[in-house]
Amino acid sequence: MNKAEPQKRSRPRTPNNRTTTGFRISDALWAVLEPLLPVHVNTHRFGGGRPRVSDRRCADAIFFVLRTGCQWQALDQTELCAHSTAHGRFQAWGEAGVFFKLWKVGVERFDDLCGIDWDWLAMDGAMTKAPLGGKKTGPNPTDRGKSGVKRSLLAEGHGVPIALVAEGANRHDMKLTRPTVESLIVERPKPTAERPQGMCLDAGYDYDEVYAILNEFGFTAHVRPRGEEAKAIKHIAGFKARRWVVERAHSWMNRFRRVLIRWDKKPENYLAFLHFACGLIAFRAAGLFG
Repeated sequence: MNKAEPQKRSRPRTPNNRTTTGFRISDALWAVLEPLLPVHVNTHRFGGGRPRVSDRRCADAIFFVLRTGCQWQALDQTELCAHSTAHGRFQAWGEAGVFFKLWKVGVERFDDLCGIDWDWLAMDGAMTKAPLGGKKTGPNPTDRGKSGVKRSLLAEGHGVPIALVAEGANRHDMKLTRPTVESLIVERPKPTAERPQGMCLDAGYDYDEVYAILNEFGFTAHVRPRGEEAKAIKHIAGFKARRWVVERAHSWMNRFRRVLIRWDKKPENYLAFLHFACGLIAFRAAGLFG
């Protein structure tokens, strides 16, 4: 190359700020979430140290991970914040129960605006992969024994999650009946003879132990095989399916890609993501926050 010729200058790289535009929490949601956050205490002497990344930016980053299912390190390629900052804030908020509280507030708002349907509840489990293993995982019997996790979900009559537990994929659904019922996040009204509370289940719960547990808690069990409801809808006039709402709730949760596959070794982190997703579902069912 001729030394007299000027060197070609490479074009400067511009950040692609549109990558996360559709994955930010709304101002309305932030107004609910912010009061639930723990108060930050500056541990640096004389108030020194690097300026702290705002909680709002970290909340956007956490929501981005939940919604897209990306790894934490992918945040470094966005304009949100460093992955180490977002992950550290996420763990601190999870330990403080922020996402569980958000779910509880969402269900309470839904109850105020729409009313929880206690007449017909539905429970079911869903198995997902857990490639990295960790506590509360186990061999998935439907995936050649690979590591997996099972989430047991209890939904009210509209499909809003009101109870949730997570265990290894090898745990049978019926073994999670009691812990799931005991994990209800809102106060349950007492069932009466005039207004019983039905619990809709599939044939995987058809065990005497399950009936005894539900009877102990005052539920009326309605156990049907998966195909029986579909046949009843076709042949019985006025028959209304009840159990499908919990399957729809699992489908709603899977739209939050981070919980579709468990990448978190710590069960506490995985549960925090589940609670965050449940809270968003409750708010949206109430017609809030889109």
